[in-house]
Amino acid sequence: MDRWWRLLAGARVARFATLAPGGAPSLVPVCFVVERETIYHAVDHKPKATRALARLEHLRADPRAALLADRYDDEDWSRLWWVRADGRARVVDDAPHAIDLLVEKYPQYREHRPEGPVVALDVERMSGWSAG
Repeated sequence: MDRWWRLLAGARVARFATLAPGGAPSLVPVCFVVERETIYHAVDHKPKATRALARLEHLRADPRAALLADRYDDEDWSRLWWVRADGRARVVDDAPHAIDLLVEKYPQYREHRPEGPVVALDVERMSGWSAG
C-alpha cells in the first residue's frame, strides 16, 4: 500500500473521475497533491468556459470519486505503473493549506496561485499495478 502512495505522490498529473447525473462517468486531468490520505486539486487559472465546473456540481450531488495516475514509457515497458484512489470528495471553498501544497509542488502555481475552490478526495481504497 505504501508503494502506491509513493508512486501517486510523485506523479505530475492524474485523471479525476466523478459521476454525472444519471451515473455517466466524467473524467478530467488534474494537477494534484497528496497529504496523508487526502488528495487535493484546485480550480486554477487555466482558461475555462465557466468557474461553475461540472465536476464541482457532480460532487455536490454525489461525492463518490476516483483519481487515476499512471506512468507510460513507450521504450521501456518494465517502468509502467498505475495507481487508483477511490473515495468521497468534497468541495472546499477556503483551503489555503492545500493551495500552499500545490504551489510547493508546481512551479507554475508560484506565478499564479490557484484561486480555488479546492477538491479534497478522502481516499477509502487504493489499488495499483506495476510492471516492475
